[in-house]
Amino acid sequence: MASETEKTHALLQSCSTESLLSSLGLGLFCTVADRLLQFPIIQQNAWLRALSDNSVHCVIGMWSWAIVIGIRKKTDFGEIILAGFLASFIDIDHFLLSGSMSLKAALSLPRRPFLHCSTVIPTVVLTLKFTMHFFKLKDSWCFLPWMLFISWTSHHIRDGIRHGLWICPFGKTSPLPFWLYVIITSSLPHICSFVMYFTGTRQMMSSKHGIHIDV
Repeated sequence: MASETEKTHALLQSCSTESLLSSLGLGLFCTVADRLLQFPIIQQNAWLRALSDNSVHCVIGMWSWAIVIGIRKKTDFGEIILAGFLASFIDIDHFLLSGSMSLKAALSLPRRPFLHCSTVIPTVVLTLKFTMHFFKLKDSWCFLPWMLFISWTSHHIRDGIRHGLWICPFGKTSPLPFWLYVIITSSLPHICSFVMYFTGTRQMMSSKHGIHIDV
């Protein structure tokens, strides 16, 4: 098992000056990007609005995962791109629920689509972890449940400033204050890192990302 010294060293890396500055940058990006999306030129064009909104989801997902792992190798960019894809992929359920590839139909649904239910996140993450453990994929793809958690959670939190959080079967919350969205989003990578370090996991401590801890 990892020693307390090794765990402390790994944890300090997640709270480095570089990591904290990256989180501040993420919070600034969220603030600026969502303000820019309110410009009439974007709001009056359905396609431009949808693509811009989805792109911001993608960038937040990528930025968040980059904070978690740091960028030490070229191969890390593959994970970061995957995190962005997962963060933006959720919106495909708009088209699935509408049963059409029409953007107008996807944006005028009678109810929120299923991937926008926040209860789905822990359900899918835990199912994925158990599945990976069963098929012995926990070493090669150990990062995936955590990446999915961050990518999907950041998407839901951002959507929450407009629609609130939909928590099945309890209903939905009121819209989140913008300042709370920014704080949660910029803090989420560090929260995830803390959980990974102190729940017996070793994902973030692998030599893949420059932190080697034997287990």
